[in-house]
Amino acid sequence: MAVDYTVIVVYLAGMLAMGWWGMRRARSKSEFLVAGRRLGPSLYSGTMAAIVLGGASTIGGVGLGYQYGLSGAWMVFTIGLGLLALSVFFSARIARLKVYTVSEMLDLRYGGGRAGIISGVVMWAYTLMLAVTSTIAYATIFDVLFDMNRTVAIVLGGSIVVAYSTLGGMWSITLTDMVQFVVKTIGVLLLLLPIAVVKAGGFSEMKAQLPTEYFDPLGIGGETIFTYVLIYTFGMLIGQDIWQRVFTARSDRTAKWGGTVAGTYCLAYALAGAVIGTAAKVLYPKLAGPDDAFATIVKHELPVGVRGLVLAAALAAVMSTSSGALIACATVANNDIWSRLRGVGKAVPAEDHDEVKGNRAFILLMGLAVIATAIAIDNVVEALTVAYNLLVGGLLVPILGGLAWKRGTVHGALASVVVGGLAVIVLMATYGILANEPVYYGLLASLAAYLAVSLATPATDTAVLAAWRERLAGRSSELASEPVPASQ
Repeated sequence: MAVDYTVIVVYLAGMLAMGWWGMRRARSKSEFLVAGRRLGPSLYSGTMAAIVLGGASTIGGVGLGYQYGLSGAWMVFTIGLGLLALSVFFSARIARLKVYTVSEMLDLRYGGGRAGIISGVVMWAYTLMLAVTSTIAYATIFDVLFDMNRTVAIVLGGSIVVAYSTLGGMWSITLTDMVQFVVKTIGVLLLLLPIAVVKAGGFSEMKAQLPTEYFDPLGIGGETIFTYVLIYTFGMLIGQDIWQRVFTARSDRTAKWGGTVAGTYCLAYALAGAVIGTAAKVLYPKLAGPDDAFATIVKHELPVGVRGLVLAAALAAVMSTSSGALIACATVANNDIWSRLRGVGKAVPAEDHDEVKGNRAFILLMGLAVIATAIAIDNVVEALTVAYNLLVGGLLVPILGGLAWKRGTVHGALASVVVGGLAVIVLMATYGILANEPVYYGLLASLAAYLAVSLATPATDTAVLAAWRERLAGRSSELASEPVPASQ
């Protein structure tokens, strides 16, 4: 195991070194939060794939393959579909807005108002829980490596992510994510996948050993697939963690085609995880739980050195999502909530260097909150479900409505966020957190409120819509990010 330990230690030290290097480049708000909006296709594609494929996609994707066979790929597959939809249909317009958060986009589209801060609170809760669920996954990986106490593992893994994210912001996260993307590709796709299939006796032996439903592409069930689409595909369209990466693209073309490449990579990663899980079912048919499949096959089937690299790949998956969610959480907390409550304007010039210190402090503060919450929470699935239910139920309609329907109003957006969010909370308390009804009915309630209130209230001021169209066309400066007030 000494070789495996060395691989992991070198990897973790490299992450911290890149954080220090990134600190030297992050000298303005734009550099710190969105890497100066100048990532090219290679960096953009790699980092986008890295953030969406986290611990749930890697460890959880293998676990679903263990439980359901090839149809276990659907969860990660729907993530890839969402990223493809975002890249093809929306990313160019999003990149041209030159904002930092989703709430700032809502302010620009609807002319300000309370919808921005309420949507900021919802988005903050989503990004916080996303960072928490990623941080909890350190316990699984460090348990395999060092038989480490759960709390110590969370503190160790979380502290490394908080350190490099605080030092260099998006530049540090971009550099570490690119390395993590390469490590994941080598560790999971090029090493673990073929080794697992060979150890299981090949596909013919896997088919002979397992029930036929393990090879049914729809075996996981139509209702489950529909729920995945509703939560993960739509969630990819509106999450602050994803949008903040779109903001880093240096051009419309980079955002569109770089994201398309990343989405396609996600589809391949989904199938790989399901195949690895299916192979693990052949090798270890009686594991205590499906989420043990990844750790078990890595621990017992991989040779020394390779095992360390694959575990580094798992760490890479967790760290990339954790760091992306952390900077998104801190950006929303500072720019959408604290700045507004403090009475500072809704936007600060992108070249204001003093903003770096404030955003760095918020990353540190939110990082400590994430670590503390991760230690206190046991059920990862429930935490992630709450996050996505609130995101989709509360924010999907006003965001997509603002992009696609010019008759939508600030009052309709506010009603949509409040009604959808409250409906999701009440329905989760009624049906249970893991039930499908909260997101189904919450989304319908949000849509009904948006349409009804928008049609019942005066249309958005023409000056606001004109400024919005200019911004979408890329003809407005990033510095002119104060929304035009709506007529009262």
